[in-house]
Amino acid sequence: MHVLMVTSEATPFAKSGGLADAVSALSRALSHLGHDVRIVMPRYGAIPIQGLAALPKPLEVAMDGSVERAVVYQGQLPDSGVPVYFIDHEGYFSRDGIYGSKAEPDFADNPRRFAFLSRSAFRLCEALRWKPDVFHAHDWPVAFVPVYKRYSEPFFESTTSVLSIHNLGYQGIYPKTAFPYFGLPWELFHGAGFEYFDSVNLLKAGISSADRLSTVSPTYAREIQTPQLGCTLDGLLRARSSSLVGILNGVDGGDWNPASDKYLPERYGADDMTGKAACKAALQKEFGLSIAPGKPVIGMVSRLTDQKGIGELFGPTYGSAAKLCLDMDLQFVVQGTGESWCEAELGSLSSRIPNFKAKVGYSERLAHLIEAGSDFFMMPSRYEPCGLNQMYSLRYGTLPIARRTGGLADTISNYNQETGTGTGFLFDQLTPRAIYDTAGWAVWAYYNRPDQLAAMRRRAMKLEFSWEASAREYEALYLGPEGKKSRAKE
Repeated sequence: MHVLMVTSEATPFAKSGGLADAVSALSRALSHLGHDVRIVMPRYGAIPIQGLAALPKPLEVAMDGSVERAVVYQGQLPDSGVPVYFIDHEGYFSRDGIYGSKAEPDFADNPRRFAFLSRSAFRLCEALRWKPDVFHAHDWPVAFVPVYKRYSEPFFESTTSVLSIHNLGYQGIYPKTAFPYFGLPWELFHGAGFEYFDSVNLLKAGISSADRLSTVSPTYAREIQTPQLGCTLDGLLRARSSSLVGILNGVDGGDWNPASDKYLPERYGADDMTGKAACKAALQKEFGLSIAPGKPVIGMVSRLTDQKGIGELFGPTYGSAAKLCLDMDLQFVVQGTGESWCEAELGSLSSRIPNFKAKVGYSERLAHLIEAGSDFFMMPSRYEPCGLNQMYSLRYGTLPIARRTGGLADTISNYNQETGTGTGFLFDQLTPRAIYDTAGWAVWAYYNRPDQLAAMRRRAMKLEFSWEASAREYEALYLGPEGKKSRAKE
């Protein structure tokens, strides 16, 4: 199949979160399965043009009754033959930041920027004389793609549009004064699903218009159809439930593998775990903790946002982290950046509690060391569409302490202290007490059931979260019911 990925970010070119990793890894995996996969995204100011080839002619893109132009540069996704096309429009994309900057966290003209990117995808296909079988759009910025395909691009009528929802909490809601620029008649403000309390909701329009929908785990696909996690779009998603599937993201086995990880002082695997002890000692030293091989270490690498359960864990006077460290014989290390109150509280806890240490910011080396050197990994997420850190943790023999939600529920099996089965420690209600009790349960098992924990580590490390398996599920989604039947006959 010919598949065009339309996205606002992709590693290693531009990244704000897991979306970028997922787009690149899925494109690479589909290409390995033999599909002709291509990516189109903006050329942001931070992406150099050195080494890129410009297409012979600029694109001419009709928007709001006028024609705007963009140069297109072509590159390639590393470690693959996947072409990447960069839309270069100085007014929209040359600034610093993908969606905003420190001075302007959410660019006011984002609807114009990403409407232009989405419409450019169609003009690019025409310029290349390459008609995709599938337009695969990712998240709210390019939710325009299924709308344009359905209502204003008749040449692409036979192309299937797929919209992936990576996080329903981000929908692209803007004043309806942006609508005229989209180049659509006003009747589509309601008809295509843009209308949202007298504003435009880009993701809502994409969900309404796409031929097929996906999200990044089976449990999250069910959760977003409920009022609790549907972010006001649960009714629409229930109406479209027959077109919605949840496909778990995979993990890049090259970057996240304790047997070959370049960031670790010693490497290890499921059949020989001795190197993990050296990683633990290095982690303790890095954070200024006592080198104590027999003491359990809880690690955490996270964005410090409400979604990640930081209030219940670190909230001053009520969060459970301080009580955990004061009541239990353990060590707790954290790396993260985000809300200012939480960054300040991490500094306060680090100064007051000797067995709690945190570093504000992000270091790839340190993230790998925390995954490898910790005994347990803390993920008390309010919601988690897929989650990657729990999968990294399982691969590194670091057992998650996590809330049973989204991709966490799909990837972690709960410990049974009678049988020793499981790969982590799960709780349901997001409360400080639930976090405290579940962490206490894990620490109890560490001291009282060491053989069971050793078996759990080995079991966790042998789990497979391959992108090839995920890519085959997307392949089936692209084919649809009739295509799958014909493929089965072949």
